[in-house]
Amino acid sequence: MARPRLAAMVDRLLAAVLAVAPVPPAVPLITADPFLSAWSEHPRLTDDWPRHWSGATLGMSGMVRVDGRPFRWCGPIPSAVPAATETSRWVQPLSSGFAFREGGIEWRAEFLSLGGLAESIAASSRTVGCVRLTATSLDGRAHSVETYLDLTGEWCTNDDGTLVSWSRHRANGADALSMGALSQEPLAWTGDRRRIEWGRVFLAPARHSASKVTIAVAGHEQSRTAFAATGVVPDSDDLRMPRAVNDDWPVLAASSRLAIAADGTPASCDYLVLLDERYCVEYFKRPLEPAWTAAARGEGQNHDAAAALAWASAKLADSEAMAHDLRAEERFVKEARAVGGDSYANLVTLAFRQVMAGHSIAADFDGSPLMFSKENTSNGCIGTIDVIYPACPFFLVHNPAMLRAQLRPLLEYAASPRWRHPFAPHDLGTYPKANGQVYGGGEVSEENQMPVEESANMLIMLAALAKVEGSVEFSREWLPMLDRWAEYLQEHGLDPARQLCTDDFAGHLARNVNLSAKSIVALGAYAQLLHSVGRSEESKRWRNEATRQVAWWIDHAAGDGATRLVFGDGPAPDGAWSQKYNLVWDRALGLRLFPREIVEREVALYRTKLERFGLPLDSRQTYTKLDWTVWTACLTGSRRDFDTIMAPVYEWVSNDPPPSRVPLTDWYETRDGTTKGMYARTVVGGLWMPLLLKTLGAPLTE
Repeated sequence: MARPRLAAMVDRLLAAVLAVAPVPPAVPLITADPFLSAWSEHPRLTDDWPRHWSGATLGMSGMVRVDGRPFRWCGPIPSAVPAATETSRWVQPLSSGFAFREGGIEWRAEFLSLGGLAESIAASSRTVGCVRLTATSLDGRAHSVETYLDLTGEWCTNDDGTLVSWSRHRANGADALSMGALSQEPLAWTGDRRRIEWGRVFLAPARHSASKVTIAVAGHEQSRTAFAATGVVPDSDDLRMPRAVNDDWPVLAASSRLAIAADGTPASCDYLVLLDERYCVEYFKRPLEPAWTAAARGEGQNHDAAAALAWASAKLADSEAMAHDLRAEERFVKEARAVGGDSYANLVTLAFRQVMAGHSIAADFDGSPLMFSKENTSNGCIGTIDVIYPACPFFLVHNPAMLRAQLRPLLEYAASPRWRHPFAPHDLGTYPKANGQVYGGGEVSEENQMPVEESANMLIMLAALAKVEGSVEFSREWLPMLDRWAEYLQEHGLDPARQLCTDDFAGHLARNVNLSAKSIVALGAYAQLLHSVGRSEESKRWRNEATRQVAWWIDHAAGDGATRLVFGDGPAPDGAWSQKYNLVWDRALGLRLFPREIVEREVALYRTKLERFGLPLDSRQTYTKLDWTVWTACLTGSRRDFDTIMAPVYEWVSNDPPPSRVPLTDWYETRDGTTKGMYARTVVGGLWMPLLLKTLGAPLTE
C-alpha cells in the first residue's frame, strides 16, 4: 500500500474519532507496561512534562523549527522558545496525537503503540513505542522544517539523584543512544508508585525514515539551545559521566530535517523509544524475560535491544502491517459504536492502552507466556485475582490466550504445597515479584482474606474462558482444585461471614448480598464447566445446588422494591441497597439462574439513585466504580437501560475541564467527578462487558 493511501486511511479514522471524541482527562503517550507508561495530564502538551502514570515526571522535550523559527510542541522548557499553537488532540486504541499550526505549516505529533490490537502476546510484550512527526504545508509554499526530541534519565530511574551512564550504539542500521542507572540490580525492589531502576532507555531513528537524523547526548540546556539556534543537536556527546539524573539533566536527543513540499504532500520522521528491561518479573525467585525475547530465541533470532528496534522499524516501514492495524482499529471502533453508541466507543477507546499498559508479559522457563497485572495506585500487588476479574472482558473479546496467561500462574500457585487454604488466593506478591501472596494474612492466616470473592472469580472466569474458546482443556487439569473451591462456596458463599470483597476500600461487610450473588453464579458457572468436560451427574448436582441457593437468596435479599445491601430480618435498614453487578455473569454465561424480574427491579431502583456523574456503588457512600457501573448497566440486556445508567458516566468522562487530570480513574465521586485515588488501573477492561455479551450471543437489544 502506498504511503498516501495509508495516510488517507489514518485521516479517515481520525476524522471519525474527532467527530465525537471527548476531552480526555489524560492522554496516553508511550505506553507498554507499568514501567514504560507516559501520559499527558495537562490541557496543553507544552505546559507541563509528560508524566509516568504515578504522577512522576518523565522529561521529554519536543521542538520544531519552521524556516528557522523554533517552536515547542512538548514540554515547558526551553521557555524562551514559544509554544506552538495546539489545534486538536485525539486518542485512538493504538495511538494518540496532537496537531499544531505555525509558520504556514501543520504538524502532527503522534504516539504509536506497535503491538497491534492485542493480537500477539509476543508483540504485545515489546516495550517500545514510536513518536511520529508529520508536517504539511498549508500556505502553498515549500518550507524547511527541523524536528527535535529528547528524553531525560527519568525514563530509566526512580530517583533523580541516581547516577546514570549513557552509550552510543550501532543498531538497526543506524546510530542509537541509551541511558541507564550506573548500578544495575534488576528486580531488586517492590512497590506501587515507582518508576524502573534498572535496564536502559533507548532513543533511535526508525531505519525507514527518509530524513537525515542526528543524535547526541548532552546537558538539557546545551542540547535544546543548540537545536533552537541551529536546527541540529550538538555535534559531540557529553562525556561527563556517570552523573546524577538531575545534574544538568543529561538527555538523549535526536534531530532531523524535513523538506516540506508546496503541494501539501506530507513529510515525516519516526523516533523509537525502547525500554530494555532485560528481566520484567520475578516468578517464585526466577527472573523472567519478556515473552518476545524467548520467542525470538526459540526461532534462532536475535533477542536484544537492537532486535527490538529492528522489529519496530520493520513494522513501521511495512505499510500493509500498519494498514492492518488501522483496519483493526476501525473495525473495533465501529463495533463498539454498534454495541453501545458513540459515547461508549469513545470510552473504550480511551481505556484500551491503559488496560494493556498495566501488564508485564513474560516467558516461563519453557517459553510459554505468563502475563502479570499490576495494581497501579491501589497497593502494587501483582497478579491480583479481583483485578483480573473486572478486566477479563477485554481479554475474552480481544485475545483469550492472554487471560489464560494471567490465570495459569495463579492456578499453579494455588495448587502448590505453599497455598494451604481451601479457597483461592488474592495475589501473587508485590510487583514485580510474584513470589507468593502478600495481601491480608498471606499464606499464613485467613485474616483479611477474600475467600468467597476470589474463589468465585476464578470459577466464573474459567467458565467464561471455556465458553469463548469452545474448549475446556485449559481448566481440565485443575478440576480437583476447582472442586474444593466450589465446595467452599457451597458452605460459605450463600450467607457470607464478615469479610472483604473486591470493593475492599468500603471495608469489611457481613452478609453481603452482592457477594452472595457472585458465589451462586460461580456455582452455576462451575456446573456449566463440568457439563462441558462430560461430568454430567456432578454438573446436575451443582446446578441444583445453585438453583436452591437462588430461591433462598431471593427470599432473604428482598427489600423495599429491590434487593438489600445485606441479608437481615425485617425491613432493610434505611433502604440500604447496592449495585448487583455480579449478576451480569448470569446473563453472559447463559445460566438463567435468577428470574428476569429481579434485575428489572434492580435497574428500576438504580434509575432513581443516579447522581450527576454516575450511579453510587451502594447506599453508604456517593462514590462509584466505573467498571461495575458498566456491568450494572448491562443487567437487563436492554440498550435503553444501558444508555440510561451510562448517560451520567458519559457526561463525567467528557466534562471540560476534567474533574481530575489523571489516567482514567475507576473509583470516583458521582457528585463532583473527582477521583478517589485509584486510576491508571487495568480494571477498566471491564468496560468491554457489552462487547463480551455480544461475543457470547447475549447482546444488548433495543
